[in-house]
Amino acid sequence: MKHFRDQLEDEEVLFVFRKHPVVMRRGLIYASIALLLGVIPSIIKPEYSVLVIGFLVGIVLSIAVMLPFWITWYYSIFIVTDQRFVQLTQKGLWNRSVVDIALPQIQMVNYEVKGLEETVLGFGTIMMQTFVGDLVIHDIHHPESIQKSMLKVLREKGIIGGTNTNFNRGNNEAIQEDN
Repeated sequence: MKHFRDQLEDEEVLFVFRKHPVVMRRGLIYASIALLLGVIPSIIKPEYSVLVIGFLVGIVLSIAVMLPFWITWYYSIFIVTDQRFVQLTQKGLWNRSVVDIALPQIQMVNYEVKGLEETVLGFGTIMMQTFVGDLVIHDIHHPESIQKSMLKVLREKGIIGGTNTNFNRGNNEAIQEDN
């Protein structure tokens, strides 16, 4: 059974994740402003019918303004299968990009949660180092669980080994010296 259009016949979807809904915050602000613009005529002519019509117009405007932001968030997904990592990114209404990386090309998966907003709302950045370059994905919901799930899949497939505490300790010291 295929779960997405480009899925291979012998491929199994292990998990799917997406960005945090906070990526729609700008659209939510614009939609709120559109809603307020709809009720402004009732300030000029304070009648109940003008308020109701203005409010309905404001709702329609809000939906029209918010829809492209919601579509971009909803249709931008990240799929981890038993063979590859697929990033489907919707940009606006008509643009879509696909990044397809075979699991054996992934060398390292890290995450970062920076600042108060990301800590409180539970989103951050996933950084994947691959043979072809780095893939950085911002605003991922619960990046720590996504990183753990990715590492589990890579270990189960034998792509990366277990952790060597001496190597990690030395590596962390080198990183701290650089900072």
